[in-house]
Amino acid sequence: MIHELRLYRCMPGRLPDLLTRFETITLPIWRKHGIRQTGFWTTVIGDSNLDLTYLLEWDSLAERETKWLAFQTDPEWITKRAETEQNGQIVANVTNQILLPTRFSAIGNP
Repeated sequence: MIHELRLYRCMPGRLPDLLTRFETITLPIWRKHGIRQTGFWTTVIGDSNLDLTYLLEWDSLAERETKWLAFQTDPEWITKRAETEQNGQIVANVTNQILLPTRFSAIGNP
């Protein structure tokens, strides 16, 4: 089991739009493709309150590659993402890390 930590830095004033997009568009499309999320967080104290951080769960890098590509090329996702950005770009930048749990981690170990 591996996890992917993703951090989205929004354009000023656009975090509410990103949250709505995830809740109403992205998550249903992820479910269609079998993408499993572990949690989502906004930043209360930290570098920026424009951030959305979330964690995805994968059985392997191969699973991630297959399912993420299917999601990214899904016609419904492409159309709806474009619709949500008609008033301008929502996300300024994205960073991600692939994480492997340690043997003593509470998450990712049986």
